[in-house]
Amino acid sequence: MRSGFFKRYFITGLLIWVPLAITAWVLNLIVGTMDQSLRLLPESLHPQNLLGVNVPGVGALITLLVILLTGVAAANFIGQKLVRWWEGLLARIPVVNSIYKGVKQISDTLFSPNGQAFRKALLVQYPREGSWTIAFQTGQPGGDVANHLTGEFVSVYVPTTPNPTSGFFLMMPRAEVVELDMTVDDALKYIISMGVVAPPVPAATATANTLTISRSAQV
Repeated sequence: MRSGFFKRYFITGLLIWVPLAITAWVLNLIVGTMDQSLRLLPESLHPQNLLGVNVPGVGALITLLVILLTGVAAANFIGQKLVRWWEGLLARIPVVNSIYKGVKQISDTLFSPNGQAFRKALLVQYPREGSWTIAFQTGQPGGDVANHLTGEFVSVYVPTTPNPTSGFFLMMPRAEVVELDMTVDDALKYIISMGVVAPPVPAATATANTLTISRSAQV
């Protein structure tokens, strides 16, 4: 009896502390990495030398400020010319050119406001017929690949669980994928939780189900 009592409350405590600990660890990792921007400043301007104590997060604020100012500068005519000059310079360096172009294409696709990457959550049959999983539409096949595909296809990213940063890239017929009435955030939570945290049922679907149950009860 006491063993079951201890186990129940111990697991309850774990469910509270584990997410908090992981969140704190991830935030500490991000802030610690961004704090490296303090190395760009002279030693005399570091908070530890100015205030006598180390202030975590100052470097993160500097990093965010630099990113914001870069965006503001690149939005005007002179900034755009500087960006084109910088990209032209990198294009002349053989190895750097391939790495930079690949990373830039991915970042433009993921972060561009007009991009369609990861805008739709899909239900697809994977890794075999009859077995379903959640995926994300990343676009449409292009280049010479499209010349060898008959019909309408979509590019799909199938993430792994519980780490969605790794996964598989597939090209599937559009007729074989099901678009879900689910946000990308809800779909990611569903994947990371290994199906434990189910997304909420859309209001329209819930209303339709309620009406169906009511009619069945009346009959």
